[in-house]
Amino acid sequence: MNIYYGDFHIHVGRTMSGRPVKITGARSLTIESILDYAANKKGLDMVGVIDCHVPEVIEELRLLIQKGELAELPEGGLRYKDGTVLIPGSEIEINDEHCKGPVHVLAFFSNLAQMELFSNWFSERVKNITLSSQRIYERGTVLQEKVKELGGLFIPAHIFTPHKSMFGKGVHQSLTEIFRPELIDAVELGLSADTAMASHLSELDAYPFLTNSDAHSLPKLAREYQQLLLEKPSFDEWVKALRGEDGRRIVANYGLNPYLGKYHETVCENCGETLEAYQARCPYCGSTQVTKGVAERIRELSDRDGEEAAVNRPPYIHHIPLEFLPGLGPKTLDKLIARFGSEMAVIHEAAFEELSEVVPEKIARLIQQAREGRLALQKGGGGIYGKVIHE
Repeated sequence: MNIYYGDFHIHVGRTMSGRPVKITGARSLTIESILDYAANKKGLDMVGVIDCHVPEVIEELRLLIQKGELAELPEGGLRYKDGTVLIPGSEIEINDEHCKGPVHVLAFFSNLAQMELFSNWFSERVKNITLSSQRIYERGTVLQEKVKELGGLFIPAHIFTPHKSMFGKGVHQSLTEIFRPELIDAVELGLSADTAMASHLSELDAYPFLTNSDAHSLPKLAREYQQLLLEKPSFDEWVKALRGEDGRRIVANYGLNPYLGKYHETVCENCGETLEAYQARCPYCGSTQVTKGVAERIRELSDRDGEEAAVNRPPYIHHIPLEFLPGLGPKTLDKLIARFGSEMAVIHEAAFEELSEVVPEKIARLIQQAREGRLALQKGGGGIYGKVIHE
């Protein structure tokens, strides 16, 4: 078996005809550009594209199969040329009678036939099937049952994010309030939480943790990702890794240090001040635009010591994307990729001495310090990302 890298939350910005899918997604974020960028720049072996319910996206995938650029694998997934495997998925918004605010979930399927069956069913329960992250007018449990009927995976998305997530709004206390827990395959942590934080909730013990980019532009691919031990990249192998079957497993989660997430701290979005604890009205400016941070929300939900529980899980490596590093611009990044083959190779394989042959020593040192978790960080919150403090 071998090590592979996967990012399973990537949006489509535009279709091949230029129609918007994810309104806030970059125009350059097309199916072909995602596959090319993931394979040739990022070095990702698997990508989960979560807008494949859109009929024009399905048609585009079919055309790529006809052209010989994609091949459907017997084990599930669509292989791009001889490399990266695309897992077709969908992000769906639930707001049924059990919700007290919208909740996003991810559904993944083995092949295009299953995806099209889901799309047809979904289109009868949504206002606009051509767009991303649409609200389904159906109970969450019914959605779960349909995904399972089609052989799919069901994964609550960015579960602690203040907006449109399972725990983010501060009203839901348990997954069982909305979902059938036995029909959940994993949970996605989001950019402002890590394994130690999420492990404070004992009810999550039953589920693998995923760390994905939620990319709205090409450079954001693989800002979070999984290291997987598989026989080869495919849907079936990914399912085995999530279940820990036949030696397949998640080796490590590579995610942003939660300080870099844009919702880690409780912050007034109007004046930007950080609050020690959530208040309905900001004590500094009087605004009601106070966003409770993920760290505070997890403290509210905690029923044990998360650090102790986290030792039973794959390691969570605090990953700082190369684009976050001060002074490392696009041209420098292109030089590194040209020398080492991909961002994954730069981050995981290139020795300090090799890096120093390509870029100034101070940049090579920043990459080394990022690997070792030795960079100073400014915490994010209120919709503003944290950042690396470069002395």
